[in-house]
Amino acid sequence: MPQIYSRIIATGSALPERVVTNVDLEKIVDTSDEWIHSRTGIRQRHIAADGETTGDLAFRAAQSALEAAGVKASELDLIVLGTTTPDIIFPSTACLVQHRLGANGCAAFDVNAACSGFVYALGIADKFIRSGQSKKVLVIGAETLTRMVDWSDRQTCVLFGDGAGAVVLEASSEPGIYATCLHADGGFKELLYNPVGVSVGFNDEPNHGVRIHMSGREVFKVAVKTLDSLVGETLEAAGMVESQIDWLIPHQANLRIIEATAKRLNMSMERVIVTVDKHANTSSGSVPLALDYAVRSGKVQRGQNLLLEAFGGGFTWASALLRY
Repeated sequence: MPQIYSRIIATGSALPERVVTNVDLEKIVDTSDEWIHSRTGIRQRHIAADGETTGDLAFRAAQSALEAAGVKASELDLIVLGTTTPDIIFPSTACLVQHRLGANGCAAFDVNAACSGFVYALGIADKFIRSGQSKKVLVIGAETLTRMVDWSDRQTCVLFGDGAGAVVLEASSEPGIYATCLHADGGFKELLYNPVGVSVGFNDEPNHGVRIHMSGREVFKVAVKTLDSLVGETLEAAGMVESQIDWLIPHQANLRIIEATAKRLNMSMERVIVTVDKHANTSSGSVPLALDYAVRSGKVQRGQNLLLEAFGGGFTWASALLRY
């Protein structure tokens, strides 16, 4: 039997209308545009409006991707949505988006791998297509992280934003996704986490204690080291070498981490897609947002090789090497 590949045929994205700049944040917390930008590369972030949910952003990104692909929602065999900020506990946000799209009947589920959520979802979708179980799959990464931001904590509130991105995958005889690598280590939980939830309960802190706890310096160190080894693993899995990668499309969390990964690949920053300045860290939404920007801006062309990689709370880390 011929080899079955999963291939990205279109991308889409969605961002809330409201933009909050670093200068805006100077008015509510002890920080500055210079401090934020020099340490993270962030200039602004988009924040969901009251009543605007992760599902709303995911739906808009999905519509954009399906339209670009020329695929009807009814043709989908599977929807996988990476998110750590679902609309409600259940049904999954993927199910909610499925119904709004009119794709009722296909399998649909969420994946929570924090900032690695989209790449995890992409890896899962790739396996469904390679196994022959699915032919057309919608993969989404969407978040409203600002709903759990403590706006009095200047170390974390400047880092996050809301947004969503999506891709449509289809089965192909031509190479698409060469390899995906997915990892996690729950031993690092204390360095980046949200301490409340359904099973452990909530507390009496403001917003019931729903806020991000992060040890920034330690997260940075582990992220750089882990992503460095992930690059080599991914290349080996795909049977490729560094020079064959045309574009690096990394998780948009921190420009310094992005630069360190590019250095490991001996890549000029001109071959790295950077959008963190425009929307900050949108967790599982950041890689597909960057990918959609790269495609629609004309930077990424058909036939080029892309390395997608992400690192997030858990810790989780993941990559995908593919031909667009």
